[in-house]
Amino acid sequence: MGFQSPAALLLRLLLLQGVLRLVWGDLAFIPPFIRMSGPAVSASLVGDTEGVTVSLTVLQDEAGILPVPTCGVLSNETEDWSVTVTPGAKVLEVTVRWKRGLDWCSSNETDSFAESPCILQTLLVSASRNSPCLAHLLIQVEIYANSSLTHNASENVTVIPNQVYQPLGPCPCNLTAGACDVRCCCDQECSSNLTELFRLSCFTGVFGGDVSPPFDQLCSAGTTTHSVPDWFPFLCVQSPLANTPFLGYFYHGAVSPKQESSFEVYVDTDAKDFADFGYKQGDPIMTVKKAYFTIPQMSLTGQCMQNAPVAFLHNFDVKCVTDLEVYQERDGIINAKIKNVALGGTVTPKVIYEEATDLDKFITNRETPLNNRSAPRIVNVEEHYIFKWNNNTISDINVRIIRAEINAHQKGIMTQRFVVKFLSYNSGNEEELSGNPGYQLGKPVRALNTNRMNNVTTLYLWQSAGRGLCTSATFKPILFGEDVLSGCLLEVGINENCTQLRENAVERLDSLIQATHVAMRGNSDYTDLSDGWLEIIRVDAPDPGADPPASSLNGICLDVPARLSIRILISDAGAVEGITQQEILGVETRFSSVNWQYQCGLTCEHKADLLPISASVQFIKIPAQLPRPLTRFQINYTEYDCNRNEVCWPQLLYPWTQYYQGEPHSQCVAKGLLLLLFLTLAMFLSNPWTRICKAYS
Repeated sequence: MGFQSPAALLLRLLLLQGVLRLVWGDLAFIPPFIRMSGPAVSASLVGDTEGVTVSLTVLQDEAGILPVPTCGVLSNETEDWSVTVTPGAKVLEVTVRWKRGLDWCSSNETDSFAESPCILQTLLVSASRNSPCLAHLLIQVEIYANSSLTHNASENVTVIPNQVYQPLGPCPCNLTAGACDVRCCCDQECSSNLTELFRLSCFTGVFGGDVSPPFDQLCSAGTTTHSVPDWFPFLCVQSPLANTPFLGYFYHGAVSPKQESSFEVYVDTDAKDFADFGYKQGDPIMTVKKAYFTIPQMSLTGQCMQNAPVAFLHNFDVKCVTDLEVYQERDGIINAKIKNVALGGTVTPKVIYEEATDLDKFITNRETPLNNRSAPRIVNVEEHYIFKWNNNTISDINVRIIRAEINAHQKGIMTQRFVVKFLSYNSGNEEELSGNPGYQLGKPVRALNTNRMNNVTTLYLWQSAGRGLCTSATFKPILFGEDVLSGCLLEVGINENCTQLRENAVERLDSLIQATHVAMRGNSDYTDLSDGWLEIIRVDAPDPGADPPASSLNGICLDVPARLSIRILISDAGAVEGITQQEILGVETRFSSVNWQYQCGLTCEHKADLLPISASVQFIKIPAQLPRPLTRFQINYTEYDCNRNEVCWPQLLYPWTQYYQGEPHSQCVAKGLLLLLFLTLAMFLSNPWTRICKAYS
């Protein structure tokens, strides 16, 4: 058994001493041992640090002699090392630094990539009060010369290989230029001796340099895999590993970087002008300056585009959320002039301004600015645009802007609303049709309430916000053809009166259907009840009368109306210019009840519970013609029934049958005849046919 080195023996003693000192509450270094590979290290001295001094000693253990540390004289600096002490709350932060810097290593090394360490020393930091040593810190210094830090990087442009024939990054784990990366066995800057130190712990996979793994179809891959099928040797690919299918899967971009400015604004300088020949649906509206007339709109990613062109005959209603600190008001639309050549001039928007009454409805997370003496600023919270159109031109533009006055340094989140509607020039009011004559998908369902003077209305659903409470929920109209489920939450206490709860739930649900009739068509006249108006079929809610005996307990209510189902029957009613027209055949509303019970945690506290109530809309399409009933032969003989057999003989020539709707029938017939022509030519030019012709000749 050999003797241990003095440094190793001292390390064991210091570790044992540090643990015992922490247990006893004496002065100690944390950690008591540090392996140093950089220019500076730090440790914490904990305990009673009042009046403590720190000294530094370089241990010379090459000859096997370990000097006894002296703590009588303060020595916090040597020729190559310095010690700094930063006081804290019952803790001293001790930092040891190499004074010469890492440039000293490169100046002393003739080989920039030397494998031996540049600095190999053992340091002992001691803490004392008066003269006796109270704690020790052992530092093992082992610093290598790193060319990536001591040499200037080359300014030559990196040569990028052809990505089709050679991988762009053959060694992804080579992260440090001019130095050996540990565990990166493909790093060419690592010598064989250094690689032997971590050969058993090399990075694997693509990161470790395996950028061209053998693919499954390679014949050599089958020799190492035992699960290949029997036919693999006949169909495998003979190819060298350098020719891999993983090459070429890179974007062929520019090799040299492009110098661009830090801030650029994209401007569409090639705006196509459609106003000279009249607008078509979807064309952007142009101004007299040959620029797009823009209004903020929602993109497909859910973000607001501030300079989105307005499309002709496209209505939208969007909300944009903006931080007031970065908000900038758009240029005014007063001076905007819309190009309208067909009417012999331009159209100037007519703007009406209104003041916002409830600022909390538009601005949330408001912070009161400290400087209230600054001048206020005006922000637009809502903008409503009404375009009057005539054929393919715009005849008039009316704009209603709701604005608010806020402090110039106001902070918060502002929600802006932008509404665009296109109305016919001869419409006397802003009444919007939902179709002409049939309903269009996505248009509101038209409704009437004959029990009040202002009878024009529609059917609604909830649009919850915040905590989802019914008291703060807003309404949104039911759109034709869209099945929707919405809901909100009612706050209910443990001592809630069940009768009052039922009445409150019925009132909330009834507020969604404040109508007695719905329009059969999208252009039914509001003033003529006989013009295709259907009465809503209502299934009454449970009687919110006296409670059943079982509900006399607090926190339990039976038969609470909590669900409203709206079922709308629709059907195809012909076509206009090839466009199918849909109409409503009937509307039914039905209530469903639930048994509510107050949910207690560990204890039943006197706080409100939440009762969810919901409303659903379902559009049920009724076929215009009832399907033909099956004959007795079709019922009993199922060989030609495609729904009950894997083989469907009626669809053998599927592209030429009525089931194929991918392209027009005329194109299918033309392509089929062309294919038949090719088959006929192939048959006539085939070898058996030429033999028959030669035999007859």
